[in-house]
Formats: sequence, structure tokens, C-alpha cells
Amino acid sequence: MTVLEVLKSTTSYFQKHNIESPRLNAEHLLAQVLQRKRIELYLEFERHLNESELAPLRDLVKRRGAGEPLQHLLGTIEFCGHTFACDKRAMVPRPETEQLVELLISNFRSETADSRIVDVGTGSGVIALYLAAEFPEAEIVAVDISEDALALARENARRLGLVDRVKFLPSNLLENVAGAFDLIIANLPYVSKEQQQTLSREVLHDPEVALFAGARGDELVRELIMQAPSRLRPRGMLALEIGIGQSKLLVAALAEKNYRDIWTENDYSGVTRFLFARYG
Repeated sequence: MTVLEVLKSTTSYFQKHNIESPRLNAEHLLAQVLQRKRIELYLEFERHLNESELAPLRDLVKRRGAGEPLQHLLGTIEFCGHTFACDKRAMVPRPETEQLVELLISNFRSETADSRIVDVGTGSGVIALYLAAEFPEAEIVAVDISEDALALARENARRLGLVDRVKFLPSNLLENVAGAFDLIIANLPYVSKEQQQTLSREVLHDPEVALFAGARGDELVRELIMQAPSRLRPRGMLALEIGIGQSKLLVAALAEKNYRDIWTENDYSGVTRFLFARYG
């Protein structure tokens, strides 16, 4: 089979298995097997593939068709212009989290001198490491309850040459973190167990500890709202990614705890997804 024939047959297979963006997935996987850039495939449409190339591709295609995330199969993901390792040890970073980082930088850049930042629930480390690259003078701590996630985050720090810029700690929220911060940022689990059946096959490959909170879904976010005031410097900011339909009650929880300058932002789908507040 030629490259073009393989792409067409793989795309058709993915369509039958309800894979979103089937042609794009096919191109990514074939490029991975051939160790090419995806755009280079277009220059090799007539090239015939041998069995040593087709065999590993068949395995990847079967796994993708069964719902395994593309990012796990590729082993990497692009996040805010950087390439991070990505596997089953942590949640696959979402476009919404990229938007959170972009909003944060636009609202926080002027305050970065001598700032202390903690990323709570760091997962694969994408937020903390991107901020470390963006704010070279900031002191950054990243915490997670999962040792597996922290191991992946440390690998990403080495991958990006940022080992000395971020301190990684095992911690349940802020329990093991010392000192006060100018910024506390968190993309915590915000899905209730009752919503499990509504999630896609791809999302269900993420670790449960990274997906599910309590019965409502906002329990961990609420706990962080309770903990943060004693860990924020005057005028310090709390920045959160939250679930669909959670903003109204969480804004009320912030106001009850005497946060100030509370505001929300929508994601690109128009969902109220981000919550910002200052304290003191």
C-alpha cells in the first residue's frame, strides 16, 4: 500500500469508530511510525510501505479506534508552543487550560517581579513549566497528590531545561507547601462521579484522581478556596479552571470568604470556565 492508500483506509476506519478528526489522526500516527513531520507525508503519497512499517501502524490504529487518546499514542502534546511528554500518568492537557494560561499572563505579567507562584494539581507540569519559561524571575512551586504525575512533570522539566526553575512537591492541595504566594493557580478535578457515563472514551483514559472530585464535582475547588487566604500575600491572586455550571456557586463561595475583585472568563465555547479573585 502507498502512503496515500494507507491514509485513506485509516481515515475510513476512524470514521467508522467515531474518532473525531479522522484524517488528522491518521496523518499523525503515520508520521509517528515513519518518523516524519506530518506535512512531509504529502511529499511521499506514492511511496509504498513495507510490512515493518505497516505492523506498528496497525497496532496504533487499533488502539486509537478503541478510544485511546492520540496524545498517549504519540507520547507528546503541544501546549502553548512547547512540546511536553504526555501519557497515562496525568490528564491530557486541554485547550481550555492553554486559555487559562494566556488569560493569566495578560492579567499578571506586570506583577511578576520577585513573585511566588504555586501550581496546585500540576499533573504533567504544563502550567508551572510554561510560567517558568515565561517569568524567569519568579519562584515557582508545583504540587500534586499523585507521585506518578509528579514523575511525569519532572521529566518534562528536564525535557525543557527547566529543572532548576520549578520545585515539585507531593501535596494534597496546599498541605505540604510552605510560605505565601502572589499567585495560586489550579486546574483541579471538577467532575462528579455521576457524570462519568457522559465522558468520552478518550477522557476516561485519564487517571481518575485527575478527573473526579466528590458528589458535586466542585469539592476540591471549594477546599482550595478555603485554604488559599492564609497562603496568599496581600493582593495575591487565585486563578481557577472550573467545570460547567459551577461558576455561580463558586463566586458566592469566594465572596463569603472575603475575596475581592472576583471575575469570571468564558472559554472559546462560551462556557464560564475560569475564575479569578484577589485576597487582602
